[in-house]
Amino acid sequence: QLQLVESGGGLVQPGGSLRLSCTTSGFTLDYYAVGWFRQAPGKEREAVSCTGHSDGSTYYADSVKGRFTISRDDAKNTVYLQMNSLKPEDTAVYYCAAVIKIYSPVCIDYEEHEYDYWGQGTQVTVSS
Repeated sequence: QLQLVESGGGLVQPGGSLRLSCTTSGFTLDYYAVGWFRQAPGKEREAVSCTGHSDGSTYYADSVKGRFTISRDDAKNTVYLQMNSLKPEDTAVYYCAAVIKIYSPVCIDYEEHEYDYWGQGTQVTVSS
């Protein structure tokens, strides 16, 4: 059974940091693009960051550029999202997802509906 499991969410004060992890089971990440999405209460889900499967391409939403860093450890089947300088507006449920049907090494080429597998989400709350 193919699964993605997120961890690392929690409550943090503004300006703080968290590192989210996305670990797979049932398949290896080597050949797949992986993205992080988030959904705040009352808002649509939005793409936060992604990483390509081969050339290491990455993408960041403008709202997180310079604060968030995506990385992957294929040996551990894990993708990380390091989140620094967190703001209250970063509060959301964060999801990781993987694209299995690869046609481009550039992760931003994939739209949300093209992500085949999704994790259950992890809550990130930024509040003082």
